[in-house]
Amino acid sequence: MLKFLRTLLLVSTLALTNAGFAAEFDHNYSAWNGLVAKHVKWLPSNKQTVVDYAGFQQDRQALKSVLNEWSALDQNEFNNFSKNQQMAFLINAYNGFTIELILTKYPNIKSIKEIGGLFGSPWKQEFFTLLGEKRHLDWIEHEQLRPRYKEPRIHAAVNCASIGCPALRNEAFTATKLNAQLDDGMRRFLSDPSRNRVKNGELQVSPIFKWFAEDFEKGHQGFKEVKDVFAKWAKDMSSSPEIVDKIASKSFPLAYTEYDWSLNDIKR
Repeated sequence: MLKFLRTLLLVSTLALTNAGFAAEFDHNYSAWNGLVAKHVKWLPSNKQTVVDYAGFQQDRQALKSVLNEWSALDQNEFNNFSKNQQMAFLINAYNGFTIELILTKYPNIKSIKEIGGLFGSPWKQEFFTLLGEKRHLDWIEHEQLRPRYKEPRIHAAVNCASIGCPALRNEAFTATKLNAQLDDGMRRFLSDPSRNRVKNGELQVSPIFKWFAEDFEKGHQGFKEVKDVFAKWAKDMSSSPEIVDKIASKSFPLAYTEYDWSLNDIKR
């Protein structure tokens, strides 16, 4: 009986300790929010952002402190997060570690694709720890976010440090604002004519919608085909009622624009 009580006390203590650790995690991402607010700027159109990598470089220790905090989170703590808390954590981690990856080569880099060499991939570099193991960026996007949550709007949230990519937000993703942030990201991206537009009788869209077509065909909000995405945000893609109607009715043939892999540096 005494042994049983001791075991029960130990289990209770561990549970309370774990709960304490979980409560200590900053789901507002205050430190990360401060960094992106300082070093990520919206262009005048409010549809694209540029990143002050030189500024991040000056704040490298603050960034490393944030990344180390995220790396310290263990799998059990993560499992106790809500779905939206998990997604916000993974999106922020992807964006934060992407910036750190760029800083390992900055300022002698013009594109993220230069990292990894001729036959390597920047997204396969195991340069950080997350949830207890060495990870790469593809693990976050393709092994966690895409298959686990089946939320196609994440493609307007994770940022690949490139001009062709949807904007890196100048605020942290949080569970309480996640749905609004994902919607806002899609709206800004789709309304940007440098990436998505009607031209020459075609709906010319980012190749993101070709590369990840399966996510949009079987994804959130009842999307059954890629054109459903543009139909949903048709009013954001044109100021012409006639064009909006044609996008909404899925009448335009699709074509894909060239993806610009140039670094989204404020100095460009």
